Amino acid sequence: MWFLLNPPGKAAVHIQNIDNFDWLSKYNTFKKQNASDPRYTSELNYLRFYLPDVFPTLNKILLFDHDVVVQQDLSTLWNINMNEKVIAGVGTCQEGETSFRRMDMFINFSNPYIAKRFDVNACTWAFGMNLFDLQQWRRHNLTGVYHNYLQKGSNMRLFSTGSLPIGWLTFYNKIMVLDRRWHILGLGYDLDIDTNKIEQAAVIHFDGIRKPWMDIGLARYKSYWSKFINFDLPLLQRCNIQA
Repeated sequence: MWFLLNPPGKAAVHIQNIDNFDWLSKYNTFKKQNASDPRYTSELNYLRFYLPDVFPTLNKILLFDHDVVVQQDLSTLWNINMNEKVIAGVGTCQEGETSFRRMDMFINFSNPYIAKRFDVNACTWAFGMNLFDLQQWRRHNLTGVYHNYLQKGSNMRLFSTGSLPIGWLTFYNKIMVLDRRWHILGLGYDLDIDTNKIEQAAVIHFDGIRKPWMDIGLARYKSYWSKFINFDLPLLQRCNIQA
């Protein structure tokens, strides 16, 4: 209905019903652990680990989370040489940065299984805007690797809940780290992001709980989202979307 009301120009739109992915629930161990936060229990958060199965005829895909705004042409990113890496994303390993994430913040390096396979100082990276080489993914059987960590994590405490830590394990040493100007994080929780960096970024990400369409959204950043929205649409008015 959204695309009927807002024609996407020359883009081809294909919508898959959520019911097509009922099989995902058998792999969702976090529901079994009685986690209550839907950010961690929703099967759709883990659908990204099945991209070659969801799109069996594609060799490459650019994946966005629902809370990003694309500000620039991304054709240059699409055409980069990934040097046989599987995933491209911005790093989150610079201490002092908004998006700083250290491996051992989310992964249990006191467990020998983890300690002997991964470098605690390895650079981490962000979901939200990622380019995937699905041919390399299939070559390395990374969905099988994901299932292996998922199974081991259900039997021993290897990582914290959520798709980020298991993503770091699954794609370990298979990441191409992008220049940070491609993807700026933190607009859903950090009040101190440099405005110049936001305006120069190709993609901005409202990760965090303070989404721009909510009352609690950070007022400083709302205009970067709201300027693309037609608030006169009855659908948005019924949804009480906040300007």
